[in-house]
Amino acid sequence: MRSLREGRSQHLSLETRAADYLEAAALTAPELGPGTEQTLALITYNSATAELTILLRSAQGGRLWNHPLTLTANNTTYHLRLQPAGNAVWSPDYFTSFVPSASIKEKLIKKENIQEGVGGSLVGVRITTPRENFAPFKGISAPVSATLNFKGNDATLSLRRPAKEPAAPVQGKVRPLAADFSAPISYYKPPSSLLLFGLMGMMRASNMMNKTGLYFLQPYDPDRIPVVFVHGLISTPFNWVQTINGLQADPEIRKHYQFWVFGYPTGNPVLYSALRLREELARVDKLYPKHKDYVLVGHSMGGLLSQAQVTSVTRTDWEKTLGAPGMELFATLKPADLVAKATTFKANSGIKRVVFICTPHRGSEMASGGIGALGIKLISLPADLETTMKSEIPEQTLMKMNNGRLPNSVSNLKPSAPYLAVLNKESIHAPYHSIIGNRGKPGPLADSSDGVVPYWSSHLDGAKSECIVPGPHGSCELPQTITELDRILKLHLSSL
Repeated sequence: MRSLREGRSQHLSLETRAADYLEAAALTAPELGPGTEQTLALITYNSATAELTILLRSAQGGRLWNHPLTLTANNTTYHLRLQPAGNAVWSPDYFTSFVPSASIKEKLIKKENIQEGVGGSLVGVRITTPRENFAPFKGISAPVSATLNFKGNDATLSLRRPAKEPAAPVQGKVRPLAADFSAPISYYKPPSSLLLFGLMGMMRASNMMNKTGLYFLQPYDPDRIPVVFVHGLISTPFNWVQTINGLQADPEIRKHYQFWVFGYPTGNPVLYSALRLREELARVDKLYPKHKDYVLVGHSMGGLLSQAQVTSVTRTDWEKTLGAPGMELFATLKPADLVAKATTFKANSGIKRVVFICTPHRGSEMASGGIGALGIKLISLPADLETTMKSEIPEQTLMKMNNGRLPNSVSNLKPSAPYLAVLNKESIHAPYHSIIGNRGKPGPLADSSDGVVPYWSSHLDGAKSECIVPGPHGSCELPQTITELDRILKLHLSSL
């Protein structure tokens, strides 16, 4: 269509191009049909609407954005306005830029979640200076379906929220919205080598300390339940991309849940990292006091961090379980000391369900072997953390509890790690579920393993459900795991 071609011309003025895009959408809007068949009219309308939105938001600092405009194309004058924020419509000024969904390379995703329909499929991106609380460093992203409704020559541009309402009235008829639910999470590009990135996060934690925190992968929504994903050793938040993408394929999950990730350097002691997660959740409680209660999903060591959020541990618990070393540990500690805050805590009553995936509740013998010994030696704790721990933990206690060495994540994964004995004696104060990997080697379930964590370590008697999935330790991306998570999240909805 000529008007669409002219709208794309870099040689024309901003106003002329915007008018041409409007004309292209206006001429094809009456021919949209049901919006499910990819006709030339629908493709033209969707392209014109998406490109108009990007043009107005980005060109010349967005000087024409969110202002009533009068634009003329081929002797036809159009009056354009943006629809204000509504229940399923984004505020025009929320996103600072838009990216075509089709332009985003989905490196970590095998199956895209795309909904065919009416509207320009975009990824809205919000980046502010200074960076907002809990925002990823590349900003917060979300799926956007841009639509134009015409009444005569009056046009309304709407930035719709397809995750909340997958269909909307366009030209007098409710039609499915075009949307790409995979593109927003793929907007966060992974490092070239996830394994190397994860290894560096384990061995050189000091390089990652300033990035420790909770990250919202979608704009905060008080109406949706936060699901917080916590990765494990030698992993990063990118390890959850496939899992989250799989869950977002379900419209009910998209509508009722929002996804957050906790990122942290995985070489640090488990209880220290659990403290950092506890502090981040407390920050959410303070900044968003009306948020819905949490669901936590932890993989491997991340399951131990999650377990520490729903368990209460006191000084008395340490002393009863460990005897003299437990008493010595607290003999000189003050409540405000870092070690005291990391080792004594109350269950978070705002966490209403937890899912443990391949979690070594009783440790992994691999951490006690040659690979574990090498990992313990390679880990370098941040200097400030090391100095603080040495100043607060008596030397004789270190000798009795950890052979004189400061604990790190790998030594914390030994079945003999003292904190595991303490943690596992306490009740978990929320309904919890186990997803356990099984490589399928011959023998009874009790003797099975995911290759890293044996069944006897990941099994919990009090679990509301236990699902055995046919895979290795990194089973959080398996279709069976995603199906089970989907089931648990729907069960959680039905219990509210």
